[in-house]
Amino acid sequence: MKRRAVSASCRLGWILVALMLVVAGPAACGTTAGRSSQTSVYFHTLPPGAQLPSGAQCAMLVNSSPLPENRSANKPYNNRKGHRVGPRFLPTDDPGAQKLTSRINGDFTGTTIDILRWAACKWGIDQDIVFAQAAVESWWQQNTLGGWTAAPRCPPGRRLGQADKPGQCPVTYGILQNTYPGGWPAIARSTAMNADAAYAVWRSCYEGYETWLNSMPRGGQYHKGDVWGCVGRWFSGQWRNPPALGYITQVKTYLRQKIWLKPNFRW
Repeated sequence: MKRRAVSASCRLGWILVALMLVVAGPAACGTTAGRSSQTSVYFHTLPPGAQLPSGAQCAMLVNSSPLPENRSANKPYNNRKGHRVGPRFLPTDDPGAQKLTSRINGDFTGTTIDILRWAACKWGIDQDIVFAQAAVESWWQQNTLGGWTAAPRCPPGRRLGQADKPGQCPVTYGILQNTYPGGWPAIARSTAMNADAAYAVWRSCYEGYETWLNSMPRGGQYHKGDVWGCVGRWFSGQWRNPPALGYITQVKTYLRQKIWLKPNFRW
């Protein structure tokens, strides 16, 4: 495989990360040419146990090569930052997971694609997987509502019967379809918070912290380091069961197609 040339901005990012004692390195950062002549930093998956770059370091790298907006309706959500979450945000008592929880803050503003790049950098997941998964979940639209259920009451600020669904409330929100109540209300109001929270869950799974998955029906033994198993867990809440496998296939299809670059995806 031909090795990509490394841009000055990316080299600068590695130097900064090394100085901050955070191992981002070549495994996390490359370059790619977009539709314009501009070269942008590309973020790759970091292995379990890797020291993750901070949100501020990722913001610097993303802002060194910003990409244009292709979802104008997201602008109000993209301009809002998030907030910290409680210590029980992740469904595990593992101390490593608690450290991940303390990193969640949604502290970034930018275009939709740059917010997704920032989350990919911060949580050490390949940015194209993030792009494909967000397309499956919402077609990159932060105002997406889902998981409609009959409920006696809705989350604060919502009411029964919205979107022509009498007697129902949405329970999933935003670009990655985060589930209420975790991170409420910022998961609905802030694109960065939505992506930040979603990929904290992915990283917790990928690090091997979610051992409870082995106490549930599953299609194999849960273990750390399975990028795609943890993508499927986001959708089904179980490990490589049939719904998770179907979801993985859908995300991989969009990844192979690079659906976010297709003319009918952009407006």
